[in-house]
Amino acid sequence: MKLNGKKLGILGGMGSAASAEFLRILAAKAPAKKDQEHPVVYMLADSQIPDRTEAILGKGASPAEQMYADLTKLATMGADILAVPCNTAHYFIDRFTQPLPRPLIHIIDETVKAAKVMSPEGVWMISTIGTWQSGLYQTYAEKHGLRLCFPNEAQRKLLHASIMDVKANQLQEAGSKVRSVVQELWTVEKLPIMTACTELPLAYAASGLPKDQEVSSLTALAEACIKVLYE
Repeated sequence: MKLNGKKLGILGGMGSAASAEFLRILAAKAPAKKDQEHPVVYMLADSQIPDRTEAILGKGASPAEQMYADLTKLATMGADILAVPCNTAHYFIDRFTQPLPRPLIHIIDETVKAAKVMSPEGVWMISTIGTWQSGLYQTYAEKHGLRLCFPNEAQRKLLHASIMDVKANQLQEAGSKVRSVVQELWTVEKLPIMTACTELPLAYAASGLPKDQEVSSLTALAEACIKVLYE
């Protein structure tokens, strides 16, 4: 595979650890043997974007205007394609009233497609409360014919707490919470776990759970970016 010259613009900072992990996966997945065979990447890590879940739940300011301005800035910097390693952010991206300045590789669409390939019989979806409540993944799963199974309310709250643990660099605590929830889910039905929040792959990695039972939204997005950046 050979670079095609396209430059990737990444809107990160939602959160910082997830953005850094996305860059690591992107580098690991690139078919490169030296620096010059890796893609040119522009990263705007805007940690000041308002909380996405709080906005969806009506408890905080909308991040839409700031996100659109940041994506436009990435295009101005020279990005040919855009990626946002935050699932909940796509609730607002899908509702932008103006078209994006460059094509976007959509993390939710790519994650659902990856899940369908890995597990045609369905997956457990774990995410922020905002992503679950927004119906984002439900819409894309219906489009691709993927069956989604969901944690109960108490489990969703514990998963959301694990996400906040990752943001606070408390990976051991995050992994413990994810392990507890997943073990409960697997007593109901043994399906792969779709980590539909970009903090959750980090928590899952710290959980000790089998890696081959995860569909990572970060990995799905990185692999989709690689396909677009290389011939």
